[in-house]
Amino acid sequence: MVSVCCRNLAVLVLLLGFSLAHAVNPPVKQSSSGICHPPVSSYYERTGNFTPFQDLESCLSAGGRLPKGLTLSRADPSVEYQRSEFGHGWSDEDGDCQDSRAEALIQSSSTTVRFADASRCRVVTGRWISPFTGNVIQNAGDIDIDHVVPLAWAWERGANTWPRVERERFANDPVNLWPVEAHLNRSKGARGPDEWMPPAGRCQYVARFVRIVKSYGLQPDATEAARFQQLLDGCRG
Repeated sequence: MVSVCCRNLAVLVLLLGFSLAHAVNPPVKQSSSGICHPPVSSYYERTGNFTPFQDLESCLSAGGRLPKGLTLSRADPSVEYQRSEFGHGWSDEDGDCQDSRAEALIQSSSTTVRFADASRCRVVTGRWISPFTGNVIQNAGDIDIDHVVPLAWAWERGANTWPRVERERFANDPVNLWPVEAHLNRSKGARGPDEWMPPAGRCQYVARFVRIVKSYGLQPDATEAARFQQLLDGCRG
């Protein structure tokens, strides 16, 4: 009798431990069509007929695939963004000492820029019109070079799967670089147009953002894509 009682107690403890583990770490659900739904998936709660996996990696390793529009880094927070994945700061591919920040300042200034010294490496003054406000800026020290599509935003929507050379190209692509007021660039952070908009030039900003997203094959989710289209339609109207 004691032996049976102990066995039943052991089974109960195991079942309780299993239940608690899944309460803390809900399983990844692989649907009958082979799609791996982590808890962040919009279809997670609606997936009733599924094979449970402890984590996303094991589900994908078993031949599963992510839902459309959900990238690995968004599905699995352990795949973290790091700035160094896009290169260490501004690049100087042609070796002329003018990095991509300096080149962006030179190209966008409406007057000839002035350099810090004869080496012509660091830009100190020029004339820039901020696309975020329309204000004229003459001191390069007041300018941040904004990534129109932020690096962290891109990382979470597909850039984490790119080869490193492609990420470095993206981070230094002149099309993705805008000279703007430093405080506005920092206010924007890693947000897209659905979460942050500049005080002025909004249609120009959204159009450029969406064009870059499409040209690099990034994958905003359905809600983001619908909001971008809504903003563009409003600009056309």
